[in-house]
Amino acid sequence: MASDLKNRARMLISCPDQPGIVAAVSKFLYEHGSNIVQSDQYTMDPVGGMFFIRVEFDLPNLEDHLEKLQSDFAEQVAKPFSMEWSLSLASRKKRLAILVSKEDHCLLELLWHWRAGDLDADIAMVISNHNDMRELVEPFGIPYHHVPVTPETKPEVERRHLELMDGKVDLVILARYMQIITPKFIERFDKRIINIHHSFLPAFVGGKPYAQAHNRGVKLIGATAHYVTEELDAGPIIEQDVQRVSHRDDVDDLKRIGRTIERTVLARAVSWHVEDRILTHGNKTVVFN
Repeated sequence: MASDLKNRARMLISCPDQPGIVAAVSKFLYEHGSNIVQSDQYTMDPVGGMFFIRVEFDLPNLEDHLEKLQSDFAEQVAKPFSMEWSLSLASRKKRLAILVSKEDHCLLELLWHWRAGDLDADIAMVISNHNDMRELVEPFGIPYHHVPVTPETKPEVERRHLELMDGKVDLVILARYMQIITPKFIERFDKRIINIHHSFLPAFVGGKPYAQAHNRGVKLIGATAHYVTEELDAGPIIEQDVQRVSHRDDVDDLKRIGRTIERTVLARAVSWHVEDRILTHGNKTVVFN
């Protein structure tokens, strides 16, 4: 797949909405010999709002022209329109680190998608505070690191995590890792840590959300994939889904039903991130899926 995309790039842009943005981007890419193969856009408000656009384009011998393309775009288009923007090569797969604890359903879903070729990324490593998943992970040929953690050793453990990931990881996935990440770690991977929370946020933040939901007598349960910020379970939401439940379902039933929601929601969010389909603005996301 990467060889088919060797000349394809993806551009994500956000800027104040104003006339001429799409025309300027399209004209620039055309004049630099590119062919746009996909374009999506969204405006929060045509008057005074923010404008978001995702563009995929092909350019022969892309890597040879990349430096000039970026410098010219920064000066000729991004600067006049006050853009925040990024450009990535579709052929350069993002490298993932998956952090997991004792529950395997989210991890398995990602491994299955990866093995099937539906997750266009490289899984660089799996890190766990337990050894339970080693026999599951190693047959996939993926390095497995067991790093036990206690409240007293958390700073040392995160230093170890960062050492393992240094220069090898673009995105961190908390696949039911069940540990609170420190601000220092979050700063290192800003907007590059995805967590799956087992509730339909903002309802039932924190621990034991299924027990909270059962005590409240809800008729819907859900799961939320979001970027991690310093505020617990409050980062920009990427994807959510729900399932109807009834008064007959106890906490174990909710957990069982919820596992299916969690695994599919997380897999979607990770896939959209590695395909450069997500823009963040404040505490919200724009997802071109």
